[in-house]
Amino acid sequence: MTPAPEDDVPHGEAPPREAPPREVLHRIDNGVAWITLNRPEAMNAVTGEQRERVIALLGEASGDPGVRAVVLTATGKGFCAGADLRGGPATGERVAGDVARMIRLGAQRLITAVLDCEKPVIAAVNGTAAGIGAHLALACDLVIAAEPARFIEVFVRRGLVPDGGGAYLLPRLLGPQKAKELMFFGDAVSAAEAERLGLVNTVVPAEALEATARAWAERLAQGPTRALALTKQLVNASLDGDRAAALAAEAAAQEINMTTVDANEGVASFVERRTPKYLGR
Repeated sequence: MTPAPEDDVPHGEAPPREAPPREVLHRIDNGVAWITLNRPEAMNAVTGEQRERVIALLGEASGDPGVRAVVLTATGKGFCAGADLRGGPATGERVAGDVARMIRLGAQRLITAVLDCEKPVIAAVNGTAAGIGAHLALACDLVIAAEPARFIEVFVRRGLVPDGGGAYLLPRLLGPQKAKELMFFGDAVSAAEAERLGLVNTVVPAEALEATARAWAERLAQGPTRALALTKQLVNASLDGDRAAALAAEAAAQEINMTTVDANEGVASFVERRTPKYLGR
C-alpha cells in the first residue's frame, strides 16, 4: 500500500538518488544558508533523495567559513508531513534487521545532521510538522513557528514507535510525562500551545515568518561562530552526561575557543569599550 504523505512508516526504500534541484532549494545570503524543502504538493513529505540532499547541505554548512547560520524551512502550507516513501519500496522478503538499518541510515542520520551541524540551525516552521517532520524541526537549535503551524507525533496513529530521534528529543524538551502524552495520543499541537510548552521559541504571523527567520539568522551570522558551535555542543552533550563530565567539557571548550580570532576580538573590544566585529574565525 502506498503510504500517505504524512506517514512515517518504516517500509523498505530504494537506494536514494540525488534529489532534483527544485525539490530542495538552497541559497547563501549574508552568511546564512537557506535550505528549503520544496514539494508543496505533498506537504513536503520528505523523500530519501531530499533527505540525502539536506544532510549533504548541512555538512557543507559546517565546513564553509562563508556560512555562519542555517535556516531550514519549506514552501507551501506544510513544513514536513513526515517521510514520503513512495519513491520505490524495496522488493523481496524483509529479514530481521532491515527496518532498524533503514531507520539508522535514514531518519536518524537526518536528525543527527541537524544536531551535529557546527552552525546554529533555525527551523522556520510554516505549517504542519508531523512525524519525522516534527523531529526535524525540534532538532534545530531555535524554532520559529508561523501561527498556522502544527506539530503531530503521528506514529501512534499508525501503530508505530516514534523514530527519527523522537523519544530522545521530546523528553529533553518537555520532560518525560508530557512527552509521553504527545506520543501516546498523537494529538496535533498548535503553534501557540507548542510555544507555551517550550517546543518553539516564538510564534509569528505567517507573513512575518521569513523576515523573522532572516533577522534571527543574520544576527547569529554576525556572532562569534566558533563560540556558538562549541556552545551548541556543550548544551547538547550536557543532557546526556553527569555534572563532572559537563564541567570538564565546558573547560575544554573554552580552552579551544580562546584560540579563535573572535574570542580575542571579543575580549579586546570589551577592554577597549567598543562593539566587537566577529569574523567567524
